[in-house]
Amino acid sequence: MTSAGSSTAALPPLSPMLRRLADERATGALMRDRGTLYLADGQVVHAESPATPGIDVLLTAGGTLARAGWWEAVAAAGARQRVAAYLVDSGRVPGGALELCHLGALYDAAFFALAPTSTPARFRYGVSHWIGPVHPVPARSVERETLRRRELLDRIWPDAAVDTAPLARLTDAADLPLTPRRRAVLEAVDGTRTAAAIALGLGRSAFHTLIDVRRLAAAGALDAVRSYGRPEDASPGAHAGAPVLPEVTPDPDIALLRRLRDALEVL
Repeated sequence: MTSAGSSTAALPPLSPMLRRLADERATGALMRDRGTLYLADGQVVHAESPATPGIDVLLTAGGTLARAGWWEAVAAAGARQRVAAYLVDSGRVPGGALELCHLGALYDAAFFALAPTSTPARFRYGVSHWIGPVHPVPARSVERETLRRRELLDRIWPDAAVDTAPLARLTDAADLPLTPRRRAVLEAVDGTRTAAAIALGLGRSAFHTLIDVRRLAAAGALDAVRSYGRPEDASPGAHAGAPVLPEVTPDPDIALLRRLRDALEVL
């Protein structure tokens, strides 16, 4: 077995720009077509992707925090980029629980953000995320975990089409000896939902949902929706038309107001 140091040295760069920014100890937002990595002094401090539930969903869906408590924290501390500290200092979320949830959301989003793509990445210096500091992670640790997750998924089921395409059920959940967690995933498959949509609906980690989806595919319980007898394009970075990079703003007040507006519209 190789040592941690040697494995890190041999790690192939998933994003040369991320490596360079880490070496520069840069601070800002690295935008790729499947997500955004936020860096502070060269370390990854947060990540977001449209393919994964955000930390707000993971905290509230699991019952750790009431949704009203989340929006109270955003309103009180978002403009100061101290939402995480506010949640802990106010006693709404234990520090350990917040750190675990944040790391789960970070690695989840980074897995998709670092997917292969032909779209050039962009970096905006000086941008900070409004959630504030929680637990910085070295960029190479994020790359290493992303590679580990890819390899794990391929060992379970080598067809990555099920990761991004709509999913179709091949058998009824009642016909299989499934864990409650996996049964819930299979029951959410309706021919139109993707793994990401199922994860969001269940309020679960996107990557762990992918594990369940691939295990169900290996068991013959589901498959990707096929078009004209051919698999859907399985590349996480593939989109119809010209890809559009996510946009970020260096002004936390604008991001805060947009989120508050969205929250008020669904109340």
